[in-house]
Amino acid sequence: MNWHAMRAIYLFEMARTRRTLLQSVISPVISTSLYFVVFGAAIGSRIDEIEGISYGAFIVPGLIMLSLLTQSVANASFGIYFPKFTGTIYELLSAPISYIEIAAAYVGAAATKSIILGLIILATAGLFVPLQVAHPLWMLLFLVLTAVTFSLFGFIIGIWADNFEKLQLVPLLIITPLTFLGGSFYSINMLPPVWQTITLFNPVVYLVSGFRWSFYGVADVAVGISLFMTLSFLAVFLAVVAWIFKTGYRLKT
Repeated sequence: MNWHAMRAIYLFEMARTRRTLLQSVISPVISTSLYFVVFGAAIGSRIDEIEGISYGAFIVPGLIMLSLLTQSVANASFGIYFPKFTGTIYELLSAPISYIEIAAAYVGAAATKSIILGLIILATAGLFVPLQVAHPLWMLLFLVLTAVTFSLFGFIIGIWADNFEKLQLVPLLIITPLTFLGGSFYSINMLPPVWQTITLFNPVVYLVSGFRWSFYGVADVAVGISLFMTLSFLAVFLAVVAWIFKTGYRLKT
């Protein structure tokens, strides 16, 4: 493997975060803090506890997951789309580096940035409410798997998009609504039975549920099912990326 080329791409993408610190880190942290204050004040005053957990603490995993999903997709999609936009994608594709190494570098950088941001938001949330992490290794596992999975999804979107508007289309119209409706700010057990069944078709439910279990040991869905679904999403996105490089789909357009 061409580790030198992979490292160069990875470091370039990480350096872009430092150059856009306000947009990449500070803005998501402030936005998440505002979500926390608004939901904690507006709803927390009416709901003291959910499954024995204070409402403020209950929504922390959902807030982290919301930021993790959106930032993973955004970082990876912009990372690969920008070379297409500037025309430098041709230099990248002709360089002595395999497609697997290209994807690993971009996805790795996007996932790293998202994981760091998630940990920063976790630390920030600790300033508002007392937190506990019942299963820290599982928490890190879900954090890493989710970041990598949705960075792959973002990479796919970046290849598919042919303008900047399409980069925002999927996160705005799909990722954010699914996260809000996926139990980020409530337990799906609070819903009527019909809506509980419908909600189980939302893939984000399994991500949020597994991540929340790692904090408090409670979940809307069995943790084994959450892990299986997360790995399934990862496998699907890996297969799509492999197909893209095999067929050359929109790599040079």
